[in-house]
Amino acid sequence: MSFLEKPAPGSLLLDDTVPLTAMIEASQNLQSHTEYIIRVQRGVSLDNSWQVIRRYSDFDVLNNSLMVCGITLPLPPKKLIGNMDREFIAERQRGLQTYLDTITQHPLLCSSLPVKKFLDPNNYSANYTEIALQQVSMFFRSDPKWEVLEPLRDMGWRIRKKYFLVKNKEQTKERYLLSWVDLGPDKFLSDKDLQSAIKLLTSLSIPYLCPLLFSSTSESSALLIRPFSEKGSLRDHICKVKPRESYLKKYCNPKKSQGLELPHIKLYGRQILEGLKLLHDAGIFFGHLHTSNVLVDDGVCRLMDVENGMLGVPSALRPAFTQFRKINTTESIDVFCFGHLLYEMTYGRPPDSVPIEQYPPAPSTAVVSVLQSILSTEACKSGMPTVSALMQTPLFSDVQLQRSEKLQIKVPGRLKEALKAAKESLEKRLLEEQRLLHQHRRLTRAQSHHCSEEEKKKRKILARKKSRHSAYENEEDVSVRNNNNSGSGASSPPTCPSSPTPPSTTGTSVRLSLQLSL
Repeated sequence: MSFLEKPAPGSLLLDDTVPLTAMIEASQNLQSHTEYIIRVQRGVSLDNSWQVIRRYSDFDVLNNSLMVCGITLPLPPKKLIGNMDREFIAERQRGLQTYLDTITQHPLLCSSLPVKKFLDPNNYSANYTEIALQQVSMFFRSDPKWEVLEPLRDMGWRIRKKYFLVKNKEQTKERYLLSWVDLGPDKFLSDKDLQSAIKLLTSLSIPYLCPLLFSSTSESSALLIRPFSEKGSLRDHICKVKPRESYLKKYCNPKKSQGLELPHIKLYGRQILEGLKLLHDAGIFFGHLHTSNVLVDDGVCRLMDVENGMLGVPSALRPAFTQFRKINTTESIDVFCFGHLLYEMTYGRPPDSVPIEQYPPAPSTAVVSVLQSILSTEACKSGMPTVSALMQTPLFSDVQLQRSEKLQIKVPGRLKEALKAAKESLEKRLLEEQRLLHQHRRLTRAQSHHCSEEEKKKRKILARKKSRHSAYENEEDVSVRNNNNSGSGASSPPTCPSSPTPPSTTGTSVRLSLQLSL
């Protein structure tokens, strides 16, 4: 969707974080190659599915585009001779299914544009970088003081968000980060309220929030400019990578990633919690906390992309927190995301999955205690702690902050009411998605139980018992009927009304013989 294009009334924008699953349903041989028919499904609804047809060469092109991630993916090898043999095709199909399962279940690969385009070409065929560059250039015609230096390709994971390195012609030595992003399905603010909210963020100058220098919103997109940090994000610091590189190359398989030392875990964690509390007290919903959205500048952590919640773009961790029905408010989402961030600061990598019961050795038992309060099975079932409660834990309560004055974000009353209504709408959509997911889980468990070997045996035993019982009842019915017939005095068995018994001719023959003899 272009910068000036207005979305259709009532249309729901696509949520790129909803997982895609892919199953090869069949294969078909053409003159010189084999095609694989893939059933792709978005989310848990069977109605939201479609078919795509791919050749092995298409898989090979996809795999080449993903090689930058540094992971050895299980693509079956090429075969030039005998590749039309039936057994070989069946074996290759199994291998390609394993390959699809691997890339759709990987947290970074599944959201990458090559994978999305391979499985859903109808929704991901646009050249988002070119569209963004056109719209940014169009904007700069009306504000000529800005100049694009270079596009920062694939620096972030969002398909519909593109980054550019820009400069202000009046400050030629400074470099700034421009981001262009489509509005998302969680955009519940009116256009007027959205402009007011973004304008408020642009006016803020608070230690724990990254400053937003310029913003411009339309009915479908937003353009934002903030300072560019050559040191990169907190995740760049943990993974020890250069910020301008592709995110797949940086984060899929980092070779030198390392957790932080305890003093930095305590200081950074407390500063991030202070930033979250500022937002929560002002009624501003975030929902996008992760190590890539935290900048560290002279020992001070600053939250970045705070406007994401207002723009309605889905959270990177949405597939994770939608699994738990107790995580149903924007505040609980932020705390859940903080648990992920704390885990990555501690161990140098994000958790593979949640909930987590066993933790590797940590610099302090206080760290594990906080992680358990957020990421354990009990926490995910009973609910998240508050930000204030986390700040009072032994891990963060004794951290000395440089600023002692009370920080506050002042939000106008009308905007505060609009933010509250938008927050409630966002939570309502989340609850509905969690309800559908819960129903799907129950149905899946019931089907799995019904198809289990133990259940099949039980059904067979029950069927045999019913069969024997039915046969016994039939025997009793026959015996009862026979007894009833024998007691009625009838001398002949019943006959079928449609086939009456013909009258006997024996008496007639005897009489004719006697007459002839006389």
